[in-house]
Amino acid sequence: MAEQSHPYAEELALANELADLAAEVAVEVYGREFEVRRKADLTPVTEADLRIEGLVRDRIVERFPGDAVLGEEGGLQGPGDGGRRWVVDPIDGTKNFAARIQIWATLIALAVDGRPVLGVIEAPLLGERYEAVQGQGARLNGRPIHVSDVERVPEALVSTAGTGAWLGGPNERAFLSLAAEAERVRGFGDFWGHMLVARGAADVMLETALRTWDWAALAVIVEEAGGRCTQLDGSPLADGASVLSANPALHAQLVARFRGDA
Repeated sequence: MAEQSHPYAEELALANELADLAAEVAVEVYGREFEVRRKADLTPVTEADLRIEGLVRDRIVERFPGDAVLGEEGGLQGPGDGGRRWVVDPIDGTKNFAARIQIWATLIALAVDGRPVLGVIEAPLLGERYEAVQGQGARLNGRPIHVSDVERVPEALVSTAGTGAWLGGPNERAFLSLAAEAERVRGFGDFWGHMLVARGAADVMLETALRTWDWAALAVIVEEAGGRCTQLDGSPLADGASVLSANPALHAQLVARFRGDA
């Protein structure tokens, strides 16, 4: 009897193929002069963002014509009744990309019935590719990764994209208390803070608000690495809501803090 392939094997192969192509485009653009424009929401966009998303959309439509695609630049396109939706952030960290800071990546996810089941993250200038499929574990450059076993905040490395969004907001007090107690607080922003949690280099990553294309790929990778990825209050991730990635022990403690239970 022929060996059974893993669930989503064909989709994972496509995601990795798309990650290769995206890396080629991004590195070529990054290596020369390029224009940075501001969109209506004042966030930046470059040639790399637009070319990569267009390429990814075209390939997905060719391979899986019944699937919808949600992307940062082009929104939601394709059939809306199939239950399968690819989610794409062509350049996560466009501000870094434009400033010639190497921490940026292409994020590709597949969600089924609203839940991410596959994620691939390609960060070519870091030499890192993360991937995960639901029920099959998470990997960095082909090697299994796992979250840390740190259980106490005073021993934890806490990462956040920045402090400005916390100050003056409803979670300011809980955040400042956490920052004061943690062993270290570092600003490893965008996708990378969550991937540091997934591979056990950091223990916590938290953000006040992310769009679906920002968290879809990283969520499945964090969870398949043994972690938890939810909103600050422990509720499921949602478009434009907060995101907390951590190992299980610290996740439970921080959810209690942000809920006001601890």
